[in-house]
Amino acid sequence: MTDPDYLDRLVDIDSLGSYLSEAFGAATEFAVERHAAGHSNETLFVTWGDRELVIRRPPPGETADTAHDVLREHRVVDALGGTAVPVPKTLRACDDPSVIGSDFYIMERADGDVLRDAESERFASPAARERIGTELVDTLAAIHAVDYESVGLGEFGRPAEYTARQVDRWTAQLEWAFETTAAVREVPELVAVGEWLADNVPDDHPEALVHGDFKLDNVMYGPGTPPEVVAVFDWELSTLGDPLADLGWLLLFWYDEGDPEPAMPDLMSTFTAREGYPTRDELVDRYEAATGRRFAHERFYRALAAYKMAGLGEMFLARHRNDDSDDPLYPKMETQVPTLAERTLAYVEGETDRL
Repeated sequence: MTDPDYLDRLVDIDSLGSYLSEAFGAATEFAVERHAAGHSNETLFVTWGDRELVIRRPPPGETADTAHDVLREHRVVDALGGTAVPVPKTLRACDDPSVIGSDFYIMERADGDVLRDAESERFASPAARERIGTELVDTLAAIHAVDYESVGLGEFGRPAEYTARQVDRWTAQLEWAFETTAAVREVPELVAVGEWLADNVPDDHPEALVHGDFKLDNVMYGPGTPPEVVAVFDWELSTLGDPLADLGWLLLFWYDEGDPEPAMPDLMSTFTAREGYPTRDELVDRYEAATGRRFAHERFYRALAAYKMAGLGEMFLARHRNDDSDDPLYPKMETQVPTLAERTLAYVEGETDRL
């Protein structure tokens, strides 16, 4: 349950009510609830009369530069509204911090299931499980197939040399977090992984719209069967760049039979090892068939994904130590980030093929 004091830091209820009244008309029912499942930008569920809304805003307090740009997130979700990529309908964006204390945007609330900690009972069959995986990969392929110029995203990023900049960016994010977290422990393995990545960046890469955080629990499967992706969420890291980085990220969170226990068990579920779910190799095969694009340099992209996740974890820990979150996950990063870093270093050094 969210601490009421923390909710007060996220939203000025009276001010938001005035804003919603002006935007959508008066309502007799008004309620705000923090969605506790997310761990980066904050998500608020809002009931306004008979409308079910979602507000996205950054976390409170100091954050790493560019890490929580919700208006940028709004821009891409809004642009994709008429494409083959399923996204919620956007309603408003606000850059006036006097309303709730930060930038924010509003979208309609989608209906369905997000498979985060467990599978839905209606999907507990081999056929449904296979469809979950194929729908997921086909949705990623649809994102990467978007003609970003035609939807107004031609200036959304600089796709050339994206991958090298990702290594630099996440190294900088880690350095920001280390300024706080070094007081409790250091993670030299993570520094070594960053150096390996910098030395092994692919010479060139394909270019596409990338999601930046594409994984099973950032999509929603609609009501009914068979499973169908009806919405893709959490676009805060989206840009124009290297689509293979998205695929590497997806694979980090997809558990195969025989894998070690996840380094971050609150974020990395294991139910995809059950009968029917595609393996990571099968996901890659389907992606390559759907896009005509080969997953070259797999070790680099999977290591980059783990490095980014460790960077996010270290930022979570920094926010916890700065009292800028009440998320119970964040203090766990003190031990879980080093575990992931050790495993990733062993992976890049060829000591293991599993993260």
